[in-house]
Amino acid sequence: MRVSLSNSEGLERKLIIEVPAAEVDSGVNDRLREAAKTVRLNGFRKGKVPLSLVKKRFGPGIRQEVVGDLMNKSYIEAIQREGLRPAGQPKLELTELAEGKDLRFAAVFEIYPEVELPDFSRIKLENLTAEVTEEDVSAMVETLRKQRQTWEPVDRAAADEDLVNIDFTGRVDGAEFEGGKAENSSLLLGSERMIPGFEDAIKGRKPSEEFTCVLKFPDEYHQSELAGKDVEFDIRLHEVREPRLPEVNEEFYKSFGVEEGGEEAFHEEIIRNMERELKSVRRGRMKGNIIEAVVKRADFSVPESMMAEEMGRLRSETAQRLTEQGSEKFEVPDDLLKDQARRRVIMGLILTEIVSANDMKADAERVREAIEELASTYESPDEVVRWYYGNEEQLSAIEASVLEDQVFDYIAGQVKMSEKEVSYQEAIRR
Repeated sequence: MRVSLSNSEGLERKLIIEVPAAEVDSGVNDRLREAAKTVRLNGFRKGKVPLSLVKKRFGPGIRQEVVGDLMNKSYIEAIQREGLRPAGQPKLELTELAEGKDLRFAAVFEIYPEVELPDFSRIKLENLTAEVTEEDVSAMVETLRKQRQTWEPVDRAAADEDLVNIDFTGRVDGAEFEGGKAENSSLLLGSERMIPGFEDAIKGRKPSEEFTCVLKFPDEYHQSELAGKDVEFDIRLHEVREPRLPEVNEEFYKSFGVEEGGEEAFHEEIIRNMERELKSVRRGRMKGNIIEAVVKRADFSVPESMMAEEMGRLRSETAQRLTEQGSEKFEVPDDLLKDQARRRVIMGLILTEIVSANDMKADAERVREAIEELASTYESPDEVVRWYYGNEEQLSAIEASVLEDQVFDYIAGQVKMSEKEVSYQEAIRR
């Protein structure tokens, strides 16, 4: 096999690879003999078809298979011989395929860049820190009560924070319009879900009332054909419901999984969860700040093939997220993905370089701690821990996550990190 390497612009490389005709013919003949053992043709018993007839009937297809296999095999041998590290799949271009002649093809690909790590000690970052106070716990209890609130019908005028059930029909220039009509629609007053003035028109009205209000669509309304136009709504108010918060008692504690210990145990559980969230948010913010600072200082080219692959992943993630939210699928423009994809690729290359340079591996103790923390949210933690250690794919995912945390800790240990004391609510604000 003969190999010649030419450097194109930037990270692109081109290998010209030649495989001797004898090697190609030998591979084709071997494959033909194997096929002859099993091929069936009219007038011949299985395995008794003459090789010349097998070649005539199946030769072109078999040759194409052999050439494909040889191209892949030769490409791998060539990059190993040249000491190259391709980033992504190569583009293979046949230049000579004629029978009896040397197989000749070109492999065009990008290589990984030489990643020079920035001086982390010159990076200055600030991280927020906080303590969970009694006031924070009390506020969380009220939040949990609202999560368990019920809606009770009332015979009074509708007010802010009530949940109302209505029919409505909207008309512009005397004609109904798409999306302007609904029956038995629930609306939380104060949510500002409707156009300005719609909810105000309902406040002060009692169940069974029918009324008309004249409003105007905002100038920047998402349906351009309605923007800035006057609209008339006929509304029928069926029902008014007000929120009822549950009592904070043993039954309330049990609804959150606290079977014993009463208020003290309930508050301890709340504090554990709040501290877990605080830790997670602080770590996420630290990672985000490090990524932003490191990417700004990165001084190497990014392979286009890696960019394309990352943009494909981002596009799939975005589409899946929109689908889960009930939005219609649409093609996400590349311009909205490029910056995020570039940050991911750059940071991935830097993290890989740090792992390689320091021969880092996932710490077994930290892996265990991560699994036990995940398992602690389930009813049978021990079973969950055993499941993770018995599932190679899931365990590998945890190990990868832990190793990434270790790399970020490595960077955080070198940057100049200051901490600012703030309230719990400010600290968890994402």
